Amino acid sequence: MKIGCPKEIKPQEFRVGMTPNAAMEAVAHGHTVLIETGAGVGAGFADADYVAAGATIVATAADVFAQSDMIVKVKEPQAGERKMLREGQLLFTYLHLAPDPDQTRDLLASGCTAIAYETVTDRSGGLPLLAPMSEVAGRLAPQVGAWTLQKANGGRGVLMGGVPGVGPARVLVIGGGVVGTHAAKIAAGMGADVTVLDRSLPRLRYLDDVFGGQFKTGYSSAGLLAELLPQADMVVGAVLIPGAAAPKLISRAQLGMMKPGAVLVDVAIDQGGCFETSRATTHQDPIYEVDGIMHYCVANMPGAVARTSTLALGNATMPFMLALADKGWKRACAEDPHLLAGLNVHAGQLTYAAVGEALGIATVDPKTLVA
Repeated sequence: MKIGCPKEIKPQEFRVGMTPNAAMEAVAHGHTVLIETGAGVGAGFADADYVAAGATIVATAADVFAQSDMIVKVKEPQAGERKMLREGQLLFTYLHLAPDPDQTRDLLASGCTAIAYETVTDRSGGLPLLAPMSEVAGRLAPQVGAWTLQKANGGRGVLMGGVPGVGPARVLVIGGGVVGTHAAKIAAGMGADVTVLDRSLPRLRYLDDVFGGQFKTGYSSAGLLAELLPQADMVVGAVLIPGAAAPKLISRAQLGMMKPGAVLVDVAIDQGGCFETSRATTHQDPIYEVDGIMHYCVANMPGAVARTSTLALGNATMPFMLALADKGWKRACAEDPHLLAGLNVHAGQLTYAAVGEALGIATVDPKTLVA
């Protein structure tokens, strides 16, 4: 199979879909790997690294799309890239379709087969291709939130760990999954007073058992949220419904309950955001203010630490990428129900129910496509 990796073109996106190690593995499996020139520079990989791995460097993204059977990326294909997709081509990347009707329509019109990293599952019910970026984003959230809290950036001017005689920042993390756990660990490590809310009692017990003493936990409810919001200097939105649009947990009216200059960090922005006032921003212009509350809503947070993120993502995606290349998407998905869970689009049909519900589009059962 010919596997192509174009350079990411989303603003301030420095990750790359394939590492040289992944290219070497694919070549060892008998596949041809095409890398757009400069694709890996932002993550610290030169064209020469890919050539040494056995890949071929091509001049443009158009060359990659025209010559490849499978396209491997990081971020969802942008409008110009979607025009280059064709019927029968396989796309393997993050998609986040539920809040993105334009992308969904374009993928359906292209006739391609699209497998989304964020909906591939594992035996434990986890999301193995989303997890590494959730870990990165979770660890970044308190860091960028602390920067936003600085007075020069519009924040309250509160130091995360405080100083002797002055209390630390109060951080509220909504969602105790991968993002929330890592956000809480880092915020607590910075010396903040941290509370994590979740609606899963088993998850809260786990957090209490493993991290007891580092941060507090609470059962997420409207009442408890109303109690804690006025106290919070920073709120990290870390909720996820796999493949679906994120629920809106804080309304605009509730911003009035918060301290002026408090910070909202919306890690769920890829799925539409979990605050009513959230809108996607970029690393170039990451923050904005609504009703006195600062919002950090960068849609590709892990892109800020591109090398770490690329290596972590490459470790996770490589086995699935090789299975798709070795067997073809249909056989690979037929043999692995967890990979089949990643199928979102095939030949003009939407195959992921949560996306269909969010966008009002009829879906087909993906199992019928590989039977």
